[in-house]
Amino acid sequence: MPKRNRKKYSRPRRPFDKIRIEEENTLKEKYGLKNKREIWKADSAIARVRNLAKKLITKSDEEKRIFIERLQKIGFKVEKIADALALDKEDWLKRRLQTIVFMKKFANTPKQARQFVAHKHVSVNNRIVNIPSYQVSLEEEPSVRLNLVLKKETKKSKIEEIKEEILSKKQEQSEGKDEQNVQKLNIIDKNINPPIVENKQIQEVEVVN
Repeated sequence: MPKRNRKKYSRPRRPFDKIRIEEENTLKEKYGLKNKREIWKADSAIARVRNLAKKLITKSDEEKRIFIERLQKIGFKVEKIADALALDKEDWLKRRLQTIVFMKKFANTPKQARQFVAHKHVSVNNRIVNIPSYQVSLEEEPSVRLNLVLKKETKKSKIEEIKEEILSKKQEQSEGKDEQNVQKLNIIDKNINPPIVENKQIQEVEVVN
């Protein structure tokens, strides 16, 4: 029988808590999350880590060391069990692939970073990953690459814009003067050298007469 999909999060007990709603809104905008469900998933994941840390309080130092090393490989800044108990959901959100792409300045905003990941423009260890919530370890972080060339528009300063306007006006004036000079030369050429076709017509008329 196939395994039944279980929820990886639990909804808040007080759905209309104003302080919690404001905090979740700020986190959603800060990390470019799709919905608040991703915050609840991060909260549940950190709760599991804290529960493991609580169980290890009475265990041996060797088990504690292995547990702390495992958290350090994930990317959490912990040195002892007390640090693991102090972890927050924001520590989990910081290790998401979407956040890493934004922190590496591959994208201008967290939402743009999510778009790059979802559209398969980001690779980890030369492997395309299109899951924004993918947890990036410290070992994988240097291998995060953006397989897309961004065109950054450089804004011109006001002084450069004024210089361009002056140069364009000078070019227009010079072009206008050149056209006037060409017209004058054409008129002089016509006065000095009349058209050859007219001379031929005059000669033919004299012969007929």
